Amino acid sequence: MRLPVKTKMLSSSLYKDILENMPVCCVDVVLYHQGKVLLILRKNEPEKGRWWIPGGRVYKNEMLGDAVRRKIREEIGIDVRVEKKIGVYEYFSDKTHFEDVTTGTHSVPVCFVAIPVAKDVNIHIDATSSSYRWIDHIEDDLDHYVKEVIQDSGVFE
Repeated sequence: MRLPVKTKMLSSSLYKDILENMPVCCVDVVLYHQGKVLLILRKNEPEKGRWWIPGGRVYKNEMLGDAVRRKIREEIGIDVRVEKKIGVYEYFSDKTHFEDVTTGTHSVPVCFVAIPVAKDVNIHIDATSSSYRWIDHIEDDLDHYVKEVIQDSGVFE
C-alpha cells in the first residue's frame, strides 16, 4: 500500500542538511513535440544561465511518472503524457542553490520522454527559468549531461 504523497516544502535548513549529506532523487524530462525538444534557461544554481531540460525533486511517496507530470505542470505550465523512461543518471556539481552548502550538488535523476497532451502547446515558464526554446538537434554547446540524456532518449534518430 502506497502512503499519501508528502508535498510540504522542506525548511531551508533541513534541505541544506540533505544536500550536504546525501544525493537527491529527481526526474528530468525530454519534452518532445513536433520533432523538437524543449530547453529552459536556468535562473538558479546549479547550472545558472545554462540551457537545460526541465525537472526537479521527487516528493516522498510520489510515483516517478506523477513527479514528471507535476514538474512539467509547475515549470512549463502544460500537461504531458509520459512516453518512456530513458534511464537513471548521476549528476554532480560543485554549486548549489544555497551559497553556504559547501559540498555541492549530487542528484540521481531518473529521466523520461514526455509529450504534451494538448495539440497546441502554450508554454508558461515559472520563476526558476528566464527563457525557453525548442531545438531540433543536439547542439554542440549544450552541457554533456543534457546532450547524453537527449541522445539516449532517441527522439532525434
